[in-house]
Amino acid sequence: MGGSRLRQTRRFPFPHVLLVGMVLGAPPVGASGAADSPRPAAGAGLEGPLLVTQLPAQAGPAGPAAPAGGMLRAPYGQGARLCIVRPGQAPRILADGFHSACDPAVSFDAKRILFAGKRRPSDRWNIYEMSADGSGIRQVTRNVGNCRRPGYQSTLYTIISAEPWYQITFVSDLAGGMNEYGPVRATDLYSCKLDGSAVRRLTCNPSSDMDPFIMSDGRLLCASWRRSTLSRGVLGYVGLFALGIDGTDYAAFSGKQGRRVKHMPCTTAGGLAVFVEADRVGWDGAGQLASVRLRRPLHSYRQITKVADGLFHSPSPLPDGRVLVSRRPADGSGTHGVVRLDPATGRWEPVFDEAAWHDVQATIVHPRAEPDGRSSVVTEKDPNGRLYCLNVYLSDLKDRRWMPPGTVKRLRVLEAVPPGTGRRGGSLSRAVASASTPSATMDGIPPLIQRRVLGEIPIAADGSFSIKVPASTPIELQILDAEGAALRTCSWIWAMNHEPRGCIGCHEDGELTPENVFRKAFEQAPVRLCPPPGQRRTVDFRRDVMPIIDAKCAACHGPGGARPRLDGGSKLVAGPGGQGRYNRAYGSLLARDGAVGEKRYRWKYVHPGRARTSPLVWHILGRNTSRGWDGAAGTRPVKPIPPGKVAALDDREKRTIIQWIDLGALWDGIPGDDGQAGRQDARKRGAK
Repeated sequence: MGGSRLRQTRRFPFPHVLLVGMVLGAPPVGASGAADSPRPAAGAGLEGPLLVTQLPAQAGPAGPAAPAGGMLRAPYGQGARLCIVRPGQAPRILADGFHSACDPAVSFDAKRILFAGKRRPSDRWNIYEMSADGSGIRQVTRNVGNCRRPGYQSTLYTIISAEPWYQITFVSDLAGGMNEYGPVRATDLYSCKLDGSAVRRLTCNPSSDMDPFIMSDGRLLCASWRRSTLSRGVLGYVGLFALGIDGTDYAAFSGKQGRRVKHMPCTTAGGLAVFVEADRVGWDGAGQLASVRLRRPLHSYRQITKVADGLFHSPSPLPDGRVLVSRRPADGSGTHGVVRLDPATGRWEPVFDEAAWHDVQATIVHPRAEPDGRSSVVTEKDPNGRLYCLNVYLSDLKDRRWMPPGTVKRLRVLEAVPPGTGRRGGSLSRAVASASTPSATMDGIPPLIQRRVLGEIPIAADGSFSIKVPASTPIELQILDAEGAALRTCSWIWAMNHEPRGCIGCHEDGELTPENVFRKAFEQAPVRLCPPPGQRRTVDFRRDVMPIIDAKCAACHGPGGARPRLDGGSKLVAGPGGQGRYNRAYGSLLARDGAVGEKRYRWKYVHPGRARTSPLVWHILGRNTSRGWDGAAGTRPVKPIPPGKVAALDDREKRTIIQWIDLGALWDGIPGDDGQAGRQDARKRGAK
């Protein structure tokens, strides 16, 4: 039903525009590695006028650098202009009078154009719409942050709607939070009606979602920065994800094959999703081109271009299956020019170039089929959403014997609390992490997000669960072993208001169909994990762990005792955020072990986010608790607590330390609401 094609009469008048095909010729360029050829003023054989964004040449290497360790491109666009190119004519500037205009998107009937613009340098970015000839400019978005990358959606409707309606998608920093791992604002996908009303947030990623592109089935394809746990490097990856135009069914679209950053996707008439990829992007995000097949996106990755072919940027589809894409030489010199490329062969030919500008975001003004309309269950009247899983034992583990049925005992549900939420110290101390790492790389910057516990529930015997959670809230799921240590942790997910969102297993292959079996968790209503903020607790070192260290550990790990020193006291540590005073014990436990490979560092005693591989946990439990999928951790020696020297930790104390590590090994939790009540709740739960 959600993907059904809708029939209705359009209610939005569009002025007529004459489409003229380009007829100027251009010599073809050879296959991979071919040398650059002179570029003509306009290209050949395009079905409509060419619409292109021109960035000032100085937006290049001398301009803004790529933020967040090369995971995100710079927020370029200052001074950009839109131009339209017709055969035999000089390029004509559209949106004349704007200080900056970029990110063009053509309506399905080719009669209207959306773009992001700033009338004055000090303005925020907003979305505007105009006729295809540049007339009739009107503002769409107002007071919803910096809005970029607009696109037309197909129709949307609900069961109680009088009729379907049209919307647009755009990217905004309206939520106001900083990126989970980078010193820039996080961006999310949003939608609104064509008059700017009914603004709705579609994604809730604590890092960034970007580059929405609507596919023929009515879903959106986008790029999403997904974190990884600190013990394996904090950069994570930028992958391709798909979702409904109402924000539902957000799920991985492509696998992790290829390079670390995949963004700027589009889909082609040949059944491919083509995108730009790089291990580390420059200021503009340019890289090589790759693709996946729309029918098997998780298992069909293929490189299209090689490094020697050049740096490519912002592909867009042509009706014949080829793509328009911007290109500059592989050494990064010069400016981008527009080429036409065949994804099947990687061969390209010049289309348009003005050497004084970076010519990017090229698209043709040509009609195309309207994507399928979609139905929606989302309603703001319901403050919650539902998450369920069929069987956590269905996974991507290479050896199923690593996690046999019965291994998973409970499910822990965490919410993300972004920076600025009334917190005093918050995340793992940047100062401690920076001072103990050899260089100030992104691998030395811990995340800004703090985790707060919504609750824990038992897992059903068949591995299923069903819960209700606060809607539109980033959620992290951790499946736990008998000691309460996280066995596996998912990336941030969320459910929209009233959405029932499900998964087959735990990191399972999304292209496989599960067995048709009714699961035990669905025999009753979902477990409600929606406590008020005052009951959402954190576990931190200063408040929860240090009393245990003082009572049970400091006697042996004091001056002249065994390492590490855990005898309290504080020390002043300088870091990127200034200086902070942290307990000596905290600094000792969060010490680093030096370089392990390029830009990778090993934690000595505590692996934030991963208690099961932390030597501190092995020490207090007396055994190595790592699992088969943890690699070399399983071969490392264990130093148990010598029997009889000190009073043993009780179960509550052990669980508190384990939970502290799994929640990120925070120095200081969120003050205020989760104060004394939260601490009492933590003790009660830890004793269970």
